[in-house]
Amino acid sequence: MPVKTAIPFGNGHFFMTFTCYKWLPLINCTDGYHLVYKWFDVLKSRGHFVTRFVIMPNNIHTTIAFSKTSKPINKIIGDGKRFIGYGLVDLIKKLNLMEVLQQLKRGVNKSDKKRGKLHEIWQDSFDWKICIDNHFTWQKIDYMHKNPCSGKWMLALLLLIIFIALQKFILPVYTNILC
Repeated sequence: MPVKTAIPFGNGHFFMTFTCYKWLPLINCTDGYHLVYKWFDVLKSRGHFVTRFVIMPNNIHTTIAFSKTSKPINKIIGDGKRFIGYGLVDLIKKLNLMEVLQQLKRGVNKSDKKRGKLHEIWQDSFDWKICIDNHFTWQKIDYMHKNPCSGKWMLALLLLIIFIALQKFILPVYTNILC
């Protein structure tokens, strides 16, 4: 996937991924999922469409259909990452996660420090691919849907196990109430 590459289009449907610095689970440890939803609301208010997404503990996968815009898409994504990043830092401070905050401060390189950057929230740039046809688009959607079920997180599997475990206790209660 292109990284640190300007998107040469003013509109289109794109698959994108951006990842927290050093793959830290910043979204999860701050319960900052709402920040991503707020950014999606901003996109929607500006005429863009979030067509699919998965918010993982340490990264975001999404497909976004950008309407014709004079603002470069890279700038729109950069603004979103900054918006979410400021919110994550506020939550990290609020939760008194000082060790995490120090790690994010140490991650800022010298040139970024000179520009006034205080925390490294995201890996450099973001990955993107244009969704050129239905086959490719569905391939990326399939990847996004399977992502929570794979790797170290196994999020969907964990939820399924919890649901099955709860069913054994909840279903008999409802059955008794209904009968």
